[in-house]
Parts: sequence; structure tokens; C-alpha cells
Amino acid sequence: MADRRPLLRAIYDAAVAAAHPDVVLARHLGPPPKGRVICLAAGKGAGAMAAAAERHYLDKLGLAPDRLVGIATTRHGHGVPTQRIRVVEAGHPVPDEAGLKAAAETLELARQAGPDDLLLVLLSGGGSANWIAPVEGINFAQKQAVNRALLRSGAPIGEMNTVRKHLSRIKGGRLARAGQNAAEIVTLAISDVPHDDPSAIASGPTVPDPTTLADARALVARYKLALDDAVRRALDDPNNESCKPGDPAFARTRFELIARPKQSLDAAVKLAKDAGYEVIDLGADLEGEAREVAADHAKLALAARAHGKRVAIVSGGELTVTVRGNGRGGPNQEYALALADLLKDKPGIAALAGDTDGADGGGGKPTDPAGALIDATTFAKMKAQQLAPQAYLDNNDATTFFETTGDLLLPGPTLTNVNDVRVILVE
Repeated sequence: MADRRPLLRAIYDAAVAAAHPDVVLARHLGPPPKGRVICLAAGKGAGAMAAAAERHYLDKLGLAPDRLVGIATTRHGHGVPTQRIRVVEAGHPVPDEAGLKAAAETLELARQAGPDDLLLVLLSGGGSANWIAPVEGINFAQKQAVNRALLRSGAPIGEMNTVRKHLSRIKGGRLARAGQNAAEIVTLAISDVPHDDPSAIASGPTVPDPTTLADARALVARYKLALDDAVRRALDDPNNESCKPGDPAFARTRFELIARPKQSLDAAVKLAKDAGYEVIDLGADLEGEAREVAADHAKLALAARAHGKRVAIVSGGELTVTVRGNGRGGPNQEYALALADLLKDKPGIAALAGDTDGADGGGGKPTDPAGALIDATTFAKMKAQQLAPQAYLDNNDATTFFETTGDLLLPGPTLTNVNDVRVILVE
């Protein structure tokens, strides 16, 4: 079998490129307001989005520099040079002090918006962890502990954000409430959530929130989250209910999606078709436990192989891992590891699973892997080194496994985030 790794990587890169802020943002930016443009950005693409906004307003439209202010809060290693908008690198997936200070500054800038000012909010995946502003009665350490518990629970991102929104002074529409004196609040977002729900992207800081405190309490119970008493009290406090439709905060708001996971998956599908594969497109909104989804996809691959078909099985979405071990990894690596275990004796199959932001789980470093690749060389190394994938799965330690085989996907920060891309090529 020919080496399919260059094609797998090209498919992944095409999906990422389709959602880069340099490509998707400028056409959604309008003329400047009478007053200032106050730019507030959060997420893994925040730095790149802020830089693209500066090029539009300062370089293209010639806006006076003193009429553009703002702050962009992004993950460590995802910052880019900017002219006027200050970039802060902060913790993700677990928030840190930098995110705490940046969120406070973001809220203060929003409150300063006047009736001639445009509040331009630029959101991408990761914003929930980057903007950390605990409600009264909860300290920073308690909020960090909530995030850790949620990350280990196996809860899908929408449910995680339901809890986060009710413990925050910036999420769930509260940023719009802080900035409601602006002439207009325009939010431009890169979606990293299944079904592109605006209230789930960065926990919906400028849109109405359909979830309630009761929903958050139910999720705490369902996942048996061990939370501090102060957090439980906060979830019982009606003052912490998020902003609902009809709130005056939304009187002059506009929300627009500028990149969706489906656009990126379509770019991946096109490249696979151009390479001569019949494509099975499973859609951009898959959710579920990574190893269980891998088992379903392995069956599809083996069926295609048995029928002599040359097929590319392509999927997006955001999988989860219920953490039971103490290893290193993330959903894409765990998916790839489960595939490796199921396909290890089957030649003619190669696969890639990667997070489009360049980091899959990990410790919050720019060098974290985005996912992993597998093919016949992986299977040969498994055999030669007597590696048992199931043992690594049991310890949720996919990173160590793929470090050993040399199969980690390491693109570095991509400056965007439209969920995951998974491709299985069957010859």
C-alpha cells in the first residue's frame, strides 16, 4: 500500500485552512461606527481574529488608531502580533490567573462602551476557559475545580457550558448586559460546537441562554460531580440565572457565524474525492465516547474492505472521553488508539484523527499533539515492540502509546477551532 500519510495530512490541513480567521473574517466586518470600535475577543482564534479586524479597520479603512481599542484572550501559544488590540495568553482547558484578569478587563471595556461605539465581539472555541469571571461567593480555585471535574466527567461540551454559564459574570449573555450602552454589539463567531448553537460557542456571552440553573443542577447530579459547597450554593442562587430572550441587553445585538465545522468537513470531503475515493460523509456533528465511535467506524472500514471498495470515511464533531486512568491524551488520540486496536491485523487501512485547533487534550502547552495517525507502520511497530493498545486505553494514555510508535499529529497552534476531523482511508 502506498504511503497515505501525506494525503491524510493534506485533508486535515484543508479542513483547518477553510476556517482560518485570515480567510473568513474580513468579509463580515462592516464600516466603522461614529465612535470607537471596542474589540473583545476570546478563544483559540482570538489573536488571529483581532489581527484580521485591525487590518480591516486600520489598514483598509484608515480608521484613526485611537478609535480602535480592545483585548483578545487566547490560549497559551496562540497569540499573534497586533497593532492596537492587546493579546493576553491564558489557560486552557483549565483557566488561570491571566484569564481571570483578562475577563475583568473585558467586562470593564464593555461597560465603557458609549452610544456611538461598536462593541465587536470575536469568539472561537476555547473562549469558555479563557474568559473566567466567577460569580460572587466562588473563588478562582473553586471555579478551576469545577472545570477539572467537568473535563473528566465525559459530558459533551454543551452540557459542560450549561454549568459554566451559571457560575460566571461574563457567560450566558452577561457580556451583552455589561455592554448594552453601545450603539451595537456585533458578535462574529467561529463555531466549535455540534449543531452550531450560538449559546454554546464560548458559553454564549452575548446571546440569550435557553438553559437554567435547574438544568445545571441536574447535570451536576447526573455526572456525580464532586463540587465545593460554595459552588452548590451558587447554583441555588436565583441571582445567578443567565440572561433570557427578551432581556434589554439584546436590544441592539447581532450574531453571525463566520465559520462552521461543516464548511471544513466539506473541504476535507472534496480533497478525498479528488484523490479518487468514494466518500462516506458521516457529518460534522458527531458526539459520543471516543472509543465507542471508533468501534462503529472500524466496522464501516472493515465492511468497505470486505467488499473491495476504495473508501474515505470522513467525520467531524466533538467526541468525549470519560477519564478513568491517569494517562495523557484526548478524544482524537483515544479514537485513533481504539482504531489501532480494532484494525491491527488489517492491511490497506490508514486513518487520522485531529482537533482543528492543533491541540487534543494535553496540558495546555502549544506543543500538545492535535491527534494521531495510524497505518501499517503503526501496526508493525505495535507488533515489534509488543504494545498492547487495550492497556493504554484502560489508562487513558494514548499520548504515551503514540509517542512510542511515532504517530502523533503535531501541527502546533492553528489559530482556529472548528472541532475535530477524522478520516479513514480504505484501499
